[in-house]
Amino acid sequence: MSESDDELTLSSNALAALQEFKQEEQQRQENFEKLLQQADEEFEEKKRIQGMELFKEDWQLSQFWYADDTADVLAEALLEGADPDTVIAVVSAPSVYAAILKRPKEQIPTKNIYLFEYDTRFELLAGRDHYVYYDYVQPLEFTDQLKGKVDRLLIDPPFLHNNCQTNCMCS
Repeated sequence: MSESDDELTLSSNALAALQEFKQEEQQRQENFEKLLQQADEEFEEKKRIQGMELFKEDWQLSQFWYADDTADVLAEALLEGADPDTVIAVVSAPSVYAAILKRPKEQIPTKNIYLFEYDTRFELLAGRDHYVYYDYVQPLEFTDQLKGKVDRLLIDPPFLHNNCQTNCMCS
């Protein structure tokens, strides 16, 4: 037996069938990725449109949403004059964050807008990359990536007592 006798080979028909299978598999993967992207885009659009309607106030967390008009005024103040490099933090005011998201994309000059919020439900609204867990009891316990980088800040302390107000001020 020679060395060439030990090598396995496929017939041209088998090679063609294998190639066809690989192409079909690649096409299925591409179709799946397109569907996933489309679903993500549809979800983002629905989330943008519905905004705070998705969330009920939790009085135990002292959550009281701004009226739409008020949230719009505050959102406008944060965005006015901003540029693509501006970093904006919205702390304990998810209704203002939602008001920003409701605006047409061309009216939002920066993608660097973060929601700092204790209630983890709002990660759904802001998305994993723009939600920052925030507890006023530990006001400096958030990502170092944003410390000292925020250009504009809106903060609505959840409680009126001095400890909450002081800690929020430290943020």
